[in-house]
Amino acid sequence: MKTRIATDAAPAPMPVFSQAVRKGPLLAVSGQGGAFPETGEYSTDVGEQTRQTLENLRAILTAAGSSFEDVIMLRVYLTTRDDFAAMNAVYAIFMDEHIASGVLPSRTTVFPALPLPQMLVEIDALAVVE
Repeated sequence: MKTRIATDAAPAPMPVFSQAVRKGPLLAVSGQGGAFPETGEYSTDVGEQTRQTLENLRAILTAAGSSFEDVIMLRVYLTTRDDFAAMNAVYAIFMDEHIASGVLPSRTTVFPALPLPQMLVEIDALAVVE
């Protein structure tokens, strides 16, 4: 059985997809941007957007009874290669704070255009929840 995961602690998805879907032990979390759930606004700083994006992912993982410890893959999308170092620095700190085991998820980083002009970063996740 497939289950939709939803939480108000992260920005609402567009009506054509779910925040996350769980089927058996697999949990797929849709790409999240750095919008603040309360306001829908974005910082103009890629580091702040990265931190908020990861917090939005964490809120959805929590709603699914999961955490970053269960994440096996993250895909990072940046609008420009110039933001890689700033994103990666914030990402590293966040992972250190939220993955006590030290076993980091695998990751891919690409540099496409994103759905909204104010989005500097988007990240999606795949987790295994037992």
